[in-house]
Amino acid sequence: MAVQQTQMLPPQYVEDLQKVLGTQFTALTTSPLDTSKFAPQVAAQDAAQTSAYNLATTQGQGIGAFQPYITQAGAYSGPSGYQSFMSPYQQDVIDATLSEYDTQAAQGLQGIANRATMSGNLGGGREGVMRAQYQNKSDMNRALLQSGLLQQGFTQANQLANQAFGQQQALAQQVPQLYGADIGTLRSAGAGQQGQAQAVLDAQREANRLEAYEPYERLGYQQSGVASIASGSPGQYQSMVTPNPTPLQNALGIASVAGGLMGNYGDYLRGSGQQ
Repeated sequence: MAVQQTQMLPPQYVEDLQKVLGTQFTALTTSPLDTSKFAPQVAAQDAAQTSAYNLATTQGQGIGAFQPYITQAGAYSGPSGYQSFMSPYQQDVIDATLSEYDTQAAQGLQGIANRATMSGNLGGGREGVMRAQYQNKSDMNRALLQSGLLQQGFTQANQLANQAFGQQQALAQQVPQLYGADIGTLRSAGAGQQGQAQAVLDAQREANRLEAYEPYERLGYQQSGVASIASGSPGQYQSMVTPNPTPLQNALGIASVAGGLMGNYGDYLRGSGQQ
């Protein structure tokens, strides 16, 4: 006895929609998706960041900016450090002072001779003793005056050398700090500009990604609509495109759309073959 089989087929317009979806799916998936348009990109360094790097790695500016001042400070230390600060007029002052002293000393000797003349002892032994005593004392005072002038010049030059040594040490600390401040400012400003450029790249990448996946999104929405019509119940559709998806999420999204379309299309083919 023949077995009669009853089969509920979808309306013709549903079959037509499924055929259209199948054709669209085949056309859409024939060519691979060009993912290069929304591949991650890193913004290049800003010119200020490059300047900061160049400044930081330039000898005497970033690296070793202290060295010239340490070297100069070394020249102001040690036994000969004072010599650069000796007054060029030091010897002139000494010579003028001693010349004046010698003039005064000669006047003192003349005074001894005058007194000896007045007392009738000019050229006598007493005058000779007085002249010798006066000359010895005068020579000693002259030597003390000269040494005092030399010591004064040395002390002043040594003080100036110590002062310059401290100044060079201070510069050895301050100059690198100033360079460091410039480097930090350039780096910070450059990072802000690079961040802005990166935001532009990210926004463009997201726009390209949305544009690339729009046909898949639209096809998925159509598939959901056809499925709901065929089942007679309201369909629910969830977008497969989310902000900044990972490559794995993209692959899973495409697979879900393809699986749904192929399932419905397979049902359609099986139904057509059994008519």
